[in-house]
Amino acid sequence: MTEFLINHIEIATSHAHIWGFLIILFFMTVESSFIPFPSEIIMIPAGFLAYRAELTFSAPVADLIIAVLCGLAGSLIGAYINYFLSLKLGRPLLHKYGKYFLLPIKTVERAEEIFIEYGDITTFVCRLLPAIRQLISIPAGLSRMHLGRFSFFTGLGAGIWCAILAGIGWYFGSLSENMTYRELVHKGKDSLHHNFLWIFLGLVVIVVVYSAVHHHIMKSSKTIPSDIDNS
Repeated sequence: MTEFLINHIEIATSHAHIWGFLIILFFMTVESSFIPFPSEIIMIPAGFLAYRAELTFSAPVADLIIAVLCGLAGSLIGAYINYFLSLKLGRPLLHKYGKYFLLPIKTVERAEEIFIEYGDITTFVCRLLPAIRQLISIPAGLSRMHLGRFSFFTGLGAGIWCAILAGIGWYFGSLSENMTYRELVHKGKDSLHHNFLWIFLGLVVIVVVYSAVHHHIMKSSKTIPSDIDNS
């Protein structure tokens, strides 16, 4: 599927100086909704083209920032599609018709299991994990997760992911200007997989810090009533 998409998106990149940001927004929306495909084929080239000043403003840093923001916006829109569809349709209809939207029951159930076991923080963590990042919005909608918290955690995870991919593209842009789109995508994916351990460790640190702070706040809030009673 990756090769098929590369062939078609490669054509779109020839118009990046005009439609680049809209292309990023559109395909990241699709990628984040119920038609999953590798976001690497969008955001890595976005960083590459930004470095070469081949996006709309022909200003590398500005183009990089806007490209990441467009990727983030697309990711949020796609996540909202899954969230609200799940919220409105509910589990029975989703299980019955999900297969027609590339959402097999076993995959949806697995996403639910992860969400139930680990809670809201999974909407952040899973945005940085392959295969599950598009689907974690579904159990969030089914469980009626607070929209503000869903937006925050999803946006945080998606923003980090888009920045990492665009940064890889920017790095390769600094190394070579003659790299083809196909070479760029494959080299970028290889680099991502090679350094994924460091990304994962950084993710663990963030989750541990969040959990510690959250536990401290909840523990403090539980002591307030007793303090009031004693007074």
